[in-house]
Amino acid sequence: MSEFIVADLLIPGRGEPIERGVVVLDDRRISYAGPAEGAPARRADDRVSEVATVMPGLWDCHVHFVGTGVPNVERMLTEHPVTAAGRAVADAAVMLDGGVTSARDVGGLGLQLAPVFAEGRVRGPHVYAAGRILSTTGGHGDVHRFPLDCVHTMAEASGFSAICDGVPEVLRAVRLNLRSNAKLIKICASGGVMSEVDHPIHQQFSDEELAAIVAEAARAERIVAAHCHGKPGIMAALRAGCHTIEHGSYLDEEAAEAMVAADAMLVPTRFVIDSLLQQEDQMPPYAYAKLQMVGGEHEQAIKIAIAKGVRIAAGCDIFVSGATYGHSGAEVRLLHEAGLPLLDAIEAATANGPDTLGPQAPRSGQLQVGYDADVIAFDGSPLDDLSMWGDGERVTHVWKDAELVKQPSN
Repeated sequence: MSEFIVADLLIPGRGEPIERGVVVLDDRRISYAGPAEGAPARRADDRVSEVATVMPGLWDCHVHFVGTGVPNVERMLTEHPVTAAGRAVADAAVMLDGGVTSARDVGGLGLQLAPVFAEGRVRGPHVYAAGRILSTTGGHGDVHRFPLDCVHTMAEASGFSAICDGVPEVLRAVRLNLRSNAKLIKICASGGVMSEVDHPIHQQFSDEELAAIVAEAARAERIVAAHCHGKPGIMAALRAGCHTIEHGSYLDEEAAEAMVAADAMLVPTRFVIDSLLQQEDQMPPYAYAKLQMVGGEHEQAIKIAIAKGVRIAAGCDIFVSGATYGHSGAEVRLLHEAGLPLLDAIEAATANGPDTLGPQAPRSGQLQVGYDADVIAFDGSPLDDLSMWGDGERVTHVWKDAELVKQPSN
């Protein structure tokens, strides 16, 4: 039995849209995607869904399944892991209903949750997880108000970060993540917003440490994703061979050209900037002050990246449990508002997603024969109505591995 999806509009993920399109799903794969007139004949037992728009399931390439209720890393580290996991499971289900069928967890409980989602025991997207974020002592993954020995213990329990210094320690941290089947390695190459003492511009990890991390990950065919706000961290990450730059708030023309030369990708995470700027009352004062500092620079950096032709993948940096997890599609609209043509913004949230995993990339993110049958449908045309991006209620159907996991209730 096959699943036929008949649509007024087919958006392939990469390439031009098709009016009156059909997608056929068989054995967890796409067996046809194209114009209705070229579709295979239906059999009596085939299932048919008629939709307004069909497209690949969305990729959110920067997610944290951490189950914290407020934007405060100190609170996150003190949550019991079971409590955090309970929230994260609920968040994952909401994310799936919002159209995200694949998520790249770049620090959190993703390594532990991925098998549960894959088993189908609970609802959630495919998760490709990094495990614990590598950070220097005093760096972005540290929690500066707590005694360091406590941070080591709590960070390990939460799955959030691994504090490591010097080549032997960073090698061990990479290997511990690989031992847990991490699909990529995530590092803090610059300071951050949610950490208290470090400065977002400053480089963290030495060039020697960065090179060791990238080389060790590469031996296991894993790429390195580098959290970078400041240009020193961006350039150091690129010199070391990091595959993706996360945030890139102070990226300038020189850095953008270096990214193009290295074939590195940018995951801008505009969503989190916009979201947190509305949550001053819930954030520590030091974090909100740094957020305001990077916010304007971040918007300009995206524009520079677009103008220079940097490859972009969509990621939201969602980490606060609750309503935000159903709105990953908003990053498409935000990228478009920053100057990325709409079809390119859609490509950033679909076809470009797997590329952020390098050799670990699945065949996903496009409506093509042989690709994973992760497909979504909208109740109208998201090419004409940009308000649909990020509105999970407008996502009428979700197929994950060809299984219909969301459909209209009536």
